[in-house]
Amino acid sequence: MEKKVLATVGEKEITNLDVESALKSLDPYQAMHFQTEEGKKHLLEDLVNQELFYMQAKEDQLHNDEDFKAEMKKIEENMLKQYAINKVLSNVTLTEEEKKAFFEANKAKFNKPESASAKHILVDSEELANDILNKINNNEMTFEAAASAHSTCPSKDAGGDLGTFTRGQMVPEFEEAVFNMKNGEVSGPVKTQFGYHLIKLENIQAGGESEYEEVKNEIEKSLMYQKQSEAYSKELNNLKSKYNDTVKYHD
Repeated sequence: MEKKVLATVGEKEITNLDVESALKSLDPYQAMHFQTEEGKKHLLEDLVNQELFYMQAKEDQLHNDEDFKAEMKKIEENMLKQYAINKVLSNVTLTEEEKKAFFEANKAKFNKPESASAKHILVDSEELANDILNKINNNEMTFEAAASAHSTCPSKDAGGDLGTFTRGQMVPEFEEAVFNMKNGEVSGPVKTQFGYHLIKLENIQAGGESEYEEVKNEIEKSLMYQKQSEAYSKELNNLKSKYNDTVKYHD
């Protein structure tokens, strides 16, 4: 993004990059209200106002107040602590050989569970479910059209499509039916705590071992966390040994 000066307060320039930075610092809900041009003008105005307070603070020499100095000392201490920890963690590196060795030693952890892709129609009564099923079987309407017309599940807007899910994600009765169906089969009604389901199985994907490339990013996160934890513990033990005489706990 090209830098553009939007306002000046004394010698301080406030740019579009400052406004974008202020926008990114907001939580998503707040940011949503400032995405418009009008919203960004409000952010710019707020940045200008902050500079006015800063100018007055400098003029009043608030930086010499003892309370301010005490607060700044706390901030410096906390930042220095975090900076020291980050230096230890940032020195940890991973090689491709380490990642592959970790994968080979922990293959079972990265096994893919069996998964299924399915659509469903959810209704309140078994009678209605059977009536819809008969119409589908007699080619009076497609499964997807029936879902849009009759299902009480929000998935009706996608023709009943539930996407892909693994074992353990659905209620037991629904899951038992799905993973015992054949691709393309329509089954039901299946009763669950939510009502009566008609199910159309799109596909079953068998579980099993993952390829290294499929889980490379997951391995990197897991192994990096492990190595950083070890580095942190090692450095902490060194510090405890070095400064042992200075640490005292009081009841």
